[in-house]
Amino acid sequence: MREGGSLAETLESRLAEWSRRTGVRVEIWALPSSDAPAPIARAVLAALDEALANVEHHSGASIVSIAVTVGRGGLRMTVSDHGRGFDPARTGPGIERMRTAFAAAGGSLSVNSVLGEGTTVTGVVPRR
Repeated sequence: MREGGSLAETLESRLAEWSRRTGVRVEIWALPSSDAPAPIARAVLAALDEALANVEHHSGASIVSIAVTVGRGGLRMTVSDHGRGFDPARTGPGIERMRTAFAAAGGSLSVNSVLGEGTTVTGVVPRR
């Protein structure tokens, strides 16, 4: 996270910078209204970076939608695009890095993709 910044501010800044650099439009559906513990925030940022790299290098999407929420049940991150999609049985190292980041924070990550339709990555860290 940025020094002194909230998770929401860090996400907003990172997403704006990524969109400017790549030309892919970012729709922000939700940002957290409260902060998450540092290990969870780091996991979300690491997974988000991987998800955005996959969008940039593999999806061909012109828009990516992002939602990160923190509530009583814990934290949820969703990254969704309407790009090329892929065969979920053939995942690469980026998806494994996202899964590892969420697992290290006590959470899990799922990836749903349909060829020609797009991909949705959802990470959840339940409140302990």
